[in-house]
Amino acid sequence: MDVIFSSSQALLNAHSGITSHVGFIWQQTRTPLVVQFLRIILYVCLALSFMLFVERLYMGIVIAFVKLFRRKPEKKYKWEPLKGDLELGNYSYPMVLVQIPMCNEKEVYQLSIGAACNLSWPANRIFIQVLDDSTDPTIKALVEQECRRWASKGVNIKYEIRDNRKGYKAGALREGMKHSYVKLCSHVAIFDADFQPEPDFLERSIPFLVHNPEIGLVQGRWEFVNADECLMTKMQEMSFGYHFTVEQEVGSTDHAFFGFNGTAGVWRMSALNEAGGWKDRTTVEDMDLAVRAGLNGWKFVYVDDLKVKSELPSTFRAYRNQQHRWSCGPANLFRKMAMEIATNKKVSVWKKFYLIYSFFFVRKIIAHVVTFILYCVVIPATIFIPEVQVPRWGTIYIPTAITLLNILGSARSMQLVVYWILFENVMSLHRTKATFIGLFESERVNEWIVTEKLGDALKTKNGSKALKKLQFRVGERLHVLELFVGLYLLFCGWYDYSFGRNRFYVYLLLQAMAFFVVGFGYVGVFVPNS
Repeated sequence: MDVIFSSSQALLNAHSGITSHVGFIWQQTRTPLVVQFLRIILYVCLALSFMLFVERLYMGIVIAFVKLFRRKPEKKYKWEPLKGDLELGNYSYPMVLVQIPMCNEKEVYQLSIGAACNLSWPANRIFIQVLDDSTDPTIKALVEQECRRWASKGVNIKYEIRDNRKGYKAGALREGMKHSYVKLCSHVAIFDADFQPEPDFLERSIPFLVHNPEIGLVQGRWEFVNADECLMTKMQEMSFGYHFTVEQEVGSTDHAFFGFNGTAGVWRMSALNEAGGWKDRTTVEDMDLAVRAGLNGWKFVYVDDLKVKSELPSTFRAYRNQQHRWSCGPANLFRKMAMEIATNKKVSVWKKFYLIYSFFFVRKIIAHVVTFILYCVVIPATIFIPEVQVPRWGTIYIPTAITLLNILGSARSMQLVVYWILFENVMSLHRTKATFIGLFESERVNEWIVTEKLGDALKTKNGSKALKKLQFRVGERLHVLELFVGLYLLFCGWYDYSFGRNRFYVYLLLQAMAFFVVGFGYVGVFVPNS
């Protein structure tokens, strides 16, 4: 018995010795290493956050000027409706190519093909080109049959396929340009498979290109048919509202440059070819083309009231994959083109600065990284290190100002701003991860997953909405990264409530709840069902 007692006492003494030793090491390294490191990271993040605020403020001022003085592109550039010539007839209209790239788009192929074939343009001055990369033979047959149906009505429609998916969308568009009839066209309009342009789309966009030889691209605005389907689609609409109402408008007004959205736009064929055509080196082939064309001196025009119906991802998995591509691609493109932009001789120093600093560094890198690292990692960590104080302007004033500026384009959804903030912070985890993947060209840098679309499944026969719960396996429904961050924020919130003096716990507990809701798969699992 004495032996057992002695052994237990020895173990307790050893444990106490190890604890004391660890505590001693922590006390010795805490101030010179941990505190200083956290303070440096905090100051860097605050500086980046201030840069983001200045960028948002600048764009807010420009957009206020645009709206106040009604600076529409029709006033800045020459625009007159095209009319048939008495002698030439319809031949006075430019020849237009309309490309519709798609891959296994069973739910929406009829919508996009039908909308393109109903475009108001002389029938002998347009080619509709359906670029079908579908891997499902049944879907291929359906798309081909739809093209034949429209061809029988006299529409000049071409059904084009290839034997591989090399380059994905960029590869399909590049292959589509190789056909002999394309050489007859001076302009090319591009619509993704879920986009439905209005009949007057070409009549409103092509005149900008015809009357202004310096313009290389006319971009329309996306309008979403399912924005009100669920809370997730409403919050997506809020983010897109800022992108189109502010970012695209400011780029068009102040610099005659913005990122091509990949669809709902019309290119001058010579601008596209002069820039080197479509390249598949990143997952943002549209932005890649726009930057190269912009560096050649071509001007871009964004027309906010030129709206094209489209569809938002209705499931979290589809939205997450889309955001990975849209965050990873720009970062990777920045890595590839930064020096090319800096050494370009055809554009002004101001435009090069705008491209490198504003367009890429602040909007495509800082905007993603600082949101997650500052608000979901660094500020929560200061709970345990009271020596590191976060200034009030960094926790209240700057974030509030950025949020108010961000919702400028989403006035109708302002009541959802709290949900939007929490959801955007969750998505910043994936965007930050994707941004670093793009910057360092690590695994998944060129991953391309086609965004799932529902099309007519959004509607029921009687016009009412029904809901269908998506079927997920347990492993697919649980999102480990979100759960891990949620636990971290929950612990930080509990510690601040129990022992801290910062009163960050209200935000931390709400944000932890948001990560848990997403982590346990309760976002984007109900979709409309017919």
